[in-house]
Amino acid sequence: MGGGGGEGSGTSSPHPRRVFAARECPDPVSQLGNPLPRPGFWGSFPLSTPHQNPKSWLCRTLEGLCLFCPGMLGEIRFAVFPPHAGMKPDSTYKQLESLEDPAEQPTHFPPKCSHGVLLFAILLTLFILIFFLFFNLRLSSALGSGADGDARYCGDACRIVLVESIPEGMTFSEGSVLNPSTFSTWMNLLGTVTHSLDIASFYWTMTNEDTRTHELSAAQGEQILEELLQLSQRGVTVRIAVSHPSAKSPLNDLQALERSGAMVRTIDMPRLTGGVLHTKFWLVDGTHLYIGSANMDWRSLTQVKELGTAVYNCSCLAKDLGKIFEAYWALGVPDASIPVPWPANYSTTYNMETPLELKLNDTDAAVYFSSSPPALCAAGRTQDLGALLNVIDTAEDFVDVAVMSYLPTTEFSHPQRFWPAIDNHLRKAIFERRVKVRLLAGCWQHSQVTMFPFLKSLAAVADNRTRYSVEVRLFMVPTSAAQARIPYARVNHNKYMVTEKAAYIGTSNWSGDYFVRTAGSALVVNQVVKQTGAGTAAGTGTIREELQAVFERDWNSQYSVDISDAEQWENFCGSR
Repeated sequence: MGGGGGEGSGTSSPHPRRVFAARECPDPVSQLGNPLPRPGFWGSFPLSTPHQNPKSWLCRTLEGLCLFCPGMLGEIRFAVFPPHAGMKPDSTYKQLESLEDPAEQPTHFPPKCSHGVLLFAILLTLFILIFFLFFNLRLSSALGSGADGDARYCGDACRIVLVESIPEGMTFSEGSVLNPSTFSTWMNLLGTVTHSLDIASFYWTMTNEDTRTHELSAAQGEQILEELLQLSQRGVTVRIAVSHPSAKSPLNDLQALERSGAMVRTIDMPRLTGGVLHTKFWLVDGTHLYIGSANMDWRSLTQVKELGTAVYNCSCLAKDLGKIFEAYWALGVPDASIPVPWPANYSTTYNMETPLELKLNDTDAAVYFSSSPPALCAAGRTQDLGALLNVIDTAEDFVDVAVMSYLPTTEFSHPQRFWPAIDNHLRKAIFERRVKVRLLAGCWQHSQVTMFPFLKSLAAVADNRTRYSVEVRLFMVPTSAAQARIPYARVNHNKYMVTEKAAYIGTSNWSGDYFVRTAGSALVVNQVVKQTGAGTAAGTGTIREELQAVFERDWNSQYSVDISDAEQWENFCGSR
C-alpha cells in the first residue's frame, strides 16, 4: 500500500546517436577536413574550458545542438565558417602544428564566430531549456505526481456512506435521520473482502467474555469476530495493528485471530510517543474503507453512540489511508523507532493544501486524511490538529462540533497542562468573523469534571450585549438500571465537526494528548454548499449535508440539554 513508484522513473538518456540515427546531420568538422575525431555528445557541452574563449565554447555548443536539429547546421555552417579567400568550400583544412602556448591551441571550430550566430545559439539554447522545463511542469501538473506517483485527481466512482451505532433503547422522533449501522457496514465489508484486510485499532473486546458480562447485545460483536476468524481460511491476508495492551487489557480476541492465521502487531506507543494508538479504521482489498469513532468492541455496536463513514470503490483514497497503516505496521516490530524523516514511500501529496479531487456519490469533493501525532506524519501529511483548526478557520457561517470530550488541557500527562489551541480558534471565529458555534459534548459518569467549567466559559462568550452566537449542550444517552451495569458504555462517542464548507470525521477526542502524543486520524471532505440549515434528509445531498443533518437531529433531540441547565446533568455527568 505504501506506494512509492515515481522515483527514478523516466531518467534514462539514450545516446543521441541512437535516438537520431535515422537523421544524422553532417559533421561540419569532418566536411572541412578536420582529421580530429568528433567529440562525444557531452563533450560538445563542456562545463568549463579554461583555455577557450566564450565564442569558441558557443560554437561548440552549436555543434551539440545540431544533434537535436538535423539539417540545421547544414544551412548555416557556411555562415559560421566562411571559406578563406581563395579556398574552395571543399578544400582540405590544414591542421596547425602544435603550439607551445595552450591558449593558442586550435579547437574543433575556428575561434571566430559571427555575433549573429552567437546570438542565434544563445536563443536556441534558451528556447530548448525553457521548452523542456515547461513540458516537465505541464506533465507534472497534469498527472499531479509527487515522489510517490500519486495523482491529484481520482477517476474512481467513489461512494461514501455515513455510518452510526445507536445504543439499544435510544429512539429519535419519527422522520429523523437514519443511517446504516456500524454492524451492518462491517458485515458488508467482511462479505466483500477477497484478498486483504488491514485494521488499525485501539483495543479488542468483541465478546462477553472480554468484558465479563452476559449481555445479549454482545452477539453482534461476537458475530463480527467469528467472521474475522474465517478470513484466513478463505485466503484473505489479515493484518491488525493494535495499541500495546495494558496489563488489564484482555488478549483473547487477538490471540484467537493469530491462531486463525491473522498477523497481529502491537505498537508500543507509550515508549515511542508517550500515548496510545487510538486510531480506528479498516482497509479492504485496497479499495474500500471505514474510519470513525467505533472501537473493536461489542459495545461500540450496540451500547455506545458512534459515528463514522464507509467509502466504497475508492482505491486512490484507500491507498493513501494505507500509508498511515503501513507506518503503524512498521512501528510494530520489536524495538522499533520512529524514523526521521520517514522514507519517501510513506509520503503523500494529498493534504490540506493539495487535497485529492474526486467525485463522492457523483458530487465533486476535495478530500484528504490527516494524522497525529506529528512524529508519525510523513512528508506531505497534514497533522490532525492542523486539519481540525483549518476547518474552523475557513468557516464563514457556522461550526457544529460533536465530540465526547472537550478540554483545553491535557488529560493524561502528569502534571496536566493548559492546552487552548482548539478553544482559542473557536473563540477567534466567534469574535472576529461572527461565526455561529454549537458544541455538543458527551456526558457520562466518566466525564472529566474539569471539562464543565471550560464548557461554561465558552458558552459565556454569548450574551444579549455581545450578540456573539455560541451554544454548548450536553448529550446524555438514556440508561436503564441493567444497562448501567455494563462497564464503559452508554455515551455519545462521536468525534466530528461540520461547517458550511467541510466535514471532519475523526478518531480523536478534543484534548491535548490526542494531538500531541496519541495516534489518530481523520477524513476531511470539502464540498460545495448545496443547502444549509436543518432538515436535510440523509442520502439526498452531500456527505457534508448528511453529517449536518445528524448534528441537527442530535442537537434538537430529547437527549440534549443546555450546559446552563445544571439540574439536568450535574448528578449524572462526571460522577465517577
